[in-house]
Amino acid sequence: MCDHPVYNFCTLYMIRNKGLAVIQQRYDAETKTTWWTDIDDWLIDMIYLHEKFKDYFDKYSREKDDKELYPTVTLRQIMWSLKMKPLKRERWETTFDHRDI
Repeated sequence: MCDHPVYNFCTLYMIRNKGLAVIQQRYDAETKTTWWTDIDDWLIDMIYLHEKFKDYFDKYSREKDDKELYPTVTLRQIMWSLKMKPLKRERWETTFDHRDI
């Protein structure tokens, strides 16, 4: 749980004092709203145990910034980078450009 401007919950991978937040987009069909939150439980270990995860983590993780936040990537970004088969893209999904989240 955190006070990030885009989300309140994320999956935080930490090694020593460095961290990397991963977020997944959700959708409520009734209200037609989306929000970003922590990733599905079944994906946590699949990503962490991936043979390329440590290299990815070392490249993108950092210590907390002055706002007490870690760098953030979307689930789709990390899955593409690790060459994992991504989840099916939904019509309602939005994306971030290549700037920091």
